[in-house]
Amino acid sequence: MNIITSRKIKSFLVLSLCVGATLLGFFWLFFILIDVIVQGVGALGPDFFFNDPAPVGMAGGGLRNALIGQLIIVLVATLIGVPVGLLGGTFIAEYCRGTSYARVIGVLSDTMVSVPSIVVGTFIYAILVKPLGHFSGWAGSVALAVIMIPVVLRTTEDMLKLVPWSLREAAFALGAPTYKVIFKVTYRGASAGILTGILLAISRIVGETAPLLFTSFNSPYFSTNMNEPMASLTVTIFQYAMGPYASWHAQAWAASLLIALFILGLTLTGRFIIRWKYGER
Repeated sequence: MNIITSRKIKSFLVLSLCVGATLLGFFWLFFILIDVIVQGVGALGPDFFFNDPAPVGMAGGGLRNALIGQLIIVLVATLIGVPVGLLGGTFIAEYCRGTSYARVIGVLSDTMVSVPSIVVGTFIYAILVKPLGHFSGWAGSVALAVIMIPVVLRTTEDMLKLVPWSLREAAFALGAPTYKVIFKVTYRGASAGILTGILLAISRIVGETAPLLFTSFNSPYFSTNMNEPMASLTVTIFQYAMGPYASWHAQAWAASLLIALFILGLTLTGRFIIRWKYGER
């Protein structure tokens, strides 16, 4: 057996392993998606979106309270996390690039990305819920924002670093101050990547359950008061899946399908933005 034949055999074996691993991953992905669709599509309807939960043990009702609560908590978390992450990433990339301070923040951000969400939930419980003596929607939003900030920060930093420094030098040569260079040049050049990172960060927090168990808790009632415990889809899915009633299980599947479709929509939106901005490159 010559060297060329040996290399071809090794290449074929490695390629076969890669293809097999890919097919295995796709199998489980489609298996989960199809199972969620089959189990959840039957419970989706007007009652699911416009009615509150029925009394315990009774069929019917919907998850209007959890749906609105989830939207409010995620929206507030986005309003907190995106500006902080965006400004933090801008500071690292534009004002202290290459310094030890930037490297320390980068390491801490990478560490925070990999920290389990339940740790974040217990931390917010210790600093917001326990001192105030009650659960609240604000605590849930802060917990999700803490998870979101390092993702947005690192994405912003990486995207801004991809903008050529020569563009900044050209703007400085024309007499533009630093803040105008950032807003008019670097943000425009990195806008598609930053927006995609924000959408992925939102997708990251939409499906979180553990932080909300320790912060916003849950509520069977419709409420938009962020100072009180607030219902959310993820915690409701957890509680309904553990419950003994078939109607609860069906609504848990429907809520899971709704979250999956929402995340899929955000992912496709991010892909569309990249294709619209950069074409086929």
